[in-house]
Amino acid sequence: MEAKTKMEKPVDVKRWRRAVSAVLAAVVVTAPLLVILLGGRGFRAPGVWIQTAMAGLRKGSSNDPSLHHRTARHGDRLLGGLLVDGFDEESCHSRYQSAAYRRNPGRRPSPYLVSKLRRHEALQRRCGPGTAAYGNALEQLKSGRGVASPECRYIVSLPYQGLGNRILATASAFLYALLTGRVLLIDPSDGMDGLFCEPFLGATWLLPPGFPVAGYASFTNGTAETYGNMVRNKVIGADAAETPAFAYVYLHSDASAHDKSFFWDEDHQRLLRRIQWLVMRTDNYIVPGLFLAEAFRGELDAMFPEPDAVFHHLGRYLFHPNNRVWGLVTRYHDAYLAGAAQRVGIQVRVFGAQPDSPELLEQITSCTQKHKLLPEVLATGEPMPMPPPPRAKSTKAVLVTSLKPWYHEQLKSMYWEHAAATGEVVSVHQPSHEGYQRFGIESHDRKAWAEIYMLSLADALVTTSQSTFGYVAQGLAGVRPWVMYKPAGDGATTVPPDPPCGRAASMEPCFFAAPNYNLWKEQWLDASAVVPHVQRCADFAWGGLMLVGRNE
Repeated sequence: MEAKTKMEKPVDVKRWRRAVSAVLAAVVVTAPLLVILLGGRGFRAPGVWIQTAMAGLRKGSSNDPSLHHRTARHGDRLLGGLLVDGFDEESCHSRYQSAAYRRNPGRRPSPYLVSKLRRHEALQRRCGPGTAAYGNALEQLKSGRGVASPECRYIVSLPYQGLGNRILATASAFLYALLTGRVLLIDPSDGMDGLFCEPFLGATWLLPPGFPVAGYASFTNGTAETYGNMVRNKVIGADAAETPAFAYVYLHSDASAHDKSFFWDEDHQRLLRRIQWLVMRTDNYIVPGLFLAEAFRGELDAMFPEPDAVFHHLGRYLFHPNNRVWGLVTRYHDAYLAGAAQRVGIQVRVFGAQPDSPELLEQITSCTQKHKLLPEVLATGEPMPMPPPPRAKSTKAVLVTSLKPWYHEQLKSMYWEHAAATGEVVSVHQPSHEGYQRFGIESHDRKAWAEIYMLSLADALVTTSQSTFGYVAQGLAGVRPWVMYKPAGDGATTVPPDPPCGRAASMEPCFFAAPNYNLWKEQWLDASAVVPHVQRCADFAWGGLMLVGRNE
């Protein structure tokens, strides 16, 4: 006879739920303590993790709706693999936080570009400053003699001019380093080290003191070691006696046709690969010229199947505001821009002696209102529409960046003194107005970099033509801006452009001093006939080249 089964008591559901809740609460409270006791095993940077977790518990950050909004919008802090995990987050807040501030997640990098970046990071660690290979390369450079097959090769970038030019020049040098397997080193004399975080995990991109080439930072196109002069004087080439240890690639705006032959002859690119040390000076975004070089075209196509996103990817990979600049960005953004339904950036380029221009102000308002970026305003005395309930009002925050305050003040007054015809609430902000461009002043560059980055967080951009400041912002943003055309005239009298602005064909910067003559074939250049996605710049058509989409 089978034993009688003892009847089980029914489960008290309410008591069970209370018990589970208590256990979960205990786990949450004690988790940081457990990590400490266990020595942080299995966690990356445990001290940082604990500090952040405890700060979140103390501040109640889980109840912050803006944080939930940002986290839900962008869970990909590594930008599709463009960035690598493992950096000390406390040393550079912007690297992993910036994605949470962007409404536009941007383009995804190709798998091939991601693999190239990882290989380059390994190269910087293997051959960069502080390694035995770097020490050997310096000794070889001091000897003045080249080596046919160097263990490691280097390019020293000398960015020049304003901050926008320097950023574009650095991105160009980095792309050349990617293409040719060179360690990138940035000359720190222009203050770049005071603005950006290091981009390479476990390695530096800054050239250490004591570079043994005397006067390298002041070389010109007349220096004997320039690539153009070496070609002309047969220092490199089939007739050369030996490979030099060093060459100077001069691609500044006044570069000669011989200097610009750097972009054309495949044989000479192969010869340059044998030179261990290159120094590159430019104030330009030379990337469209690299697409013209047959030696690089296959690699570039594999890395950038969307050629109109080259700087978009390079800029987001390389240029992270350091903590001091990131504080300027986040404090201003959170105070004035974060709560707006739409953020509109307007970049107005003026020079120190240029007077405030009512014509330029009219161009700005015509452009923004014609394309529905900003609403029109009602005339004085015109009856106002019935205002919508406060919660139903649409808000626009306008960020104006300019050396002068007048344009911001006029726009701000316009939307204060007149109601928007649409009933929208428009606020106008300008972080700084330095008056004129100050070269070599770190505080000026910090503000400029913060404002470029804030512009790149806007939903829509209006920029001044031929502005490297605007080019950097639009590339980081991943948007095609509305570009205000230059007025016609001789400076004394100008004719306002009609239309006032047009949509850029690409978010890519323009290469102002592009090659237009192939010295080796003795023929003038039609770039679009060589590479269809390299076209003339709309805002610099007589001498500039830019990358566009393959279907443009």
